[in-house]
Amino acid sequence: MFVLYNENTRFPLKVWLEDMSCLDENCLEQAYHLSRLPFVHMCVCLMPDTHAGKGMPIGGVLALKDVVIPNAVGVDIGCGMDFIPTNIRLEEIQGIQTGNGSLIQSMIGNIMRAIPLNTERYKKPQASEVLDRARQELEKYEPDGELLPLIEDGYFQVGSLGGGNHFIELQEDTEGYLCLMIHSGSRHLGKAVCDYFHNKARELNRRWYSQVPEEYALAFLPVSMPEGEQYIRWMRLAMDYAFENRARMLEVTCGIVAELIGKHAGLSVEFGQEINCHHNYAALENHYGENVWVHRKGATRVREGELAVIPGAMGSYSYVVEGKGNPESFCTSSHGAGRSYSRSGAMKEFSIEKVILDLREQGVVLGKRKKNDVAEECRFAYKDIEQVMARQTDLVTPVRRLKTVGVVKG
Repeated sequence: MFVLYNENTRFPLKVWLEDMSCLDENCLEQAYHLSRLPFVHMCVCLMPDTHAGKGMPIGGVLALKDVVIPNAVGVDIGCGMDFIPTNIRLEEIQGIQTGNGSLIQSMIGNIMRAIPLNTERYKKPQASEVLDRARQELEKYEPDGELLPLIEDGYFQVGSLGGGNHFIELQEDTEGYLCLMIHSGSRHLGKAVCDYFHNKARELNRRWYSQVPEEYALAFLPVSMPEGEQYIRWMRLAMDYAFENRARMLEVTCGIVAELIGKHAGLSVEFGQEINCHHNYAALENHYGENVWVHRKGATRVREGELAVIPGAMGSYSYVVEGKGNPESFCTSSHGAGRSYSRSGAMKEFSIEKVILDLREQGVVLGKRKKNDVAEECRFAYKDIEQVMARQTDLVTPVRRLKTVGVVKG
């Protein structure tokens, strides 16, 4: 980690990389913008997977006094990870064939048929305790009437994967056990909430002749104002929805895995401790003796002893980690490997054939209906997860190392 404090900063930047050469210009410029905000608490942190985002770098941590910034949380509010291990050794099932290919291929195929991917949605509304509770407390949300239809619409998306970097993976840990991992968020709900309140904040900031330049895309809302209170309310709804969304998909995936292993291998599957954690959100926390709103955009909370999940790219490695509770990072770590190429850049640089061949050589089963954009999320488009982990040894301790066996992508 190095500290950057110069004429471009109002508050220090703490960066979990070797030196300035590891930061691209756009990411650095966005970090400078953050460090010049008047309500920053102590410092701005960049995790080792950091790269440019919208307004704020992905892999950024921002603690603020008395305000929230919608774009510092991002459009996929509550995006995060869900993980669960099993008692089944991969070697016990890897060679088994079914009527739909190998047992792993059969699992991937059944998951794809059971869970809507990318822009797909359920034809009928699904059960949702989170949305049921929102309907019971509708008066809390009524001041923002434009957003109310999202609650009814959410019933058709809960338990769906989405696209982009979201995935469902079958993995093998270093002891040879089969594990399941899901990466997804709040679907359309989170994006609509972010866009709505960012625009509301922009309008208010212009009215106040705000010190924060509009080109920063960091319009803010004081938490003491109705607009700030409403953003927090809707953000928490999106977070709960994202948590439930992942849990629902994990439940379906566990059912498919247990059924097929029982049917074709005659083994009874037992599942271990589930870890369901966010990496896009803001929360009121106490740091350096003050209560502040910690914004984590593509960053994972890792308090001392807290378990979290840090995924790599498909075909790469992922980690379950235990937090060290380092106050320097506001008890935060990276949320993944971090992009080296933009999605369009990866498409130009890496061919479909190269990506498919790479996965095949590693023995990874890919479940994806359209392959034309598969390079967007290939492992070559991301930083080396091992380097990322090596740069945050003061933040987390690895507990499990996991290799992709099969992956479902939107």
